[in-house]
Amino acid sequence: MSLEIRDARPEDEQAWRRLWDGYLAFYKVTLDPEVTAATWSRILDPASAVSMRVADKDGELAGFAIHLSHPSTWVRDNDCYLEDLYLDAKFRGSGIGRALLDDLVALCKRNGWERLYWHTDESNTTARKLYDSYVKHDGHVRYRMRIPK
Repeated sequence: MSLEIRDARPEDEQAWRRLWDGYLAFYKVTLDPEVTAATWSRILDPASAVSMRVADKDGELAGFAIHLSHPSTWVRDNDCYLEDLYLDAKFRGSGIGRALLDDLVALCKRNGWERLYWHTDESNTTARKLYDSYVKHDGHVRYRMRIPK
C-alpha cells in the first residue's frame, strides 16, 4: 500500500473530474461545464497561478488540493491559497487529507511562501477538525460578490 502526493498529470483528468463532481455535490453547487474545463486547463498550464497536488493511493486518485500562490500586502513574500481540498469518501479518516496539507506546507517552505490559508464551510465539521489541528480559524468573515458581465 503506497501513497504518493504529486502534481496533477494530463492522464488524471477523468479521475479528477469524478472527484470534482463529488466535491461540487458535497457543497450542493453546479458549475457550467466550461468552468470545469477551464479549471482543468489552468491546473495543467505551467504559466497559470493555479496548481493541483493529488493524492495517489495505490494507483487511484484519492483526493486533491488545488492551490495558488499570490503576492500579498501583509507579508513580504507570497501567500499560498488552498482553494479546494477534497477526498473521496472512502479515503476519509485515513490520513490522506493531512498528507495533502503537510505537502502544501512543505511546498510553501520550498518556495519561500510565507503563509498558507484557506476557507471552509462553517458546518464542515470533519474538515474543521483536521484544519483546527494545524491552526485555529482567525475569525474573519468572507464576503464574495459576483460581478455581472
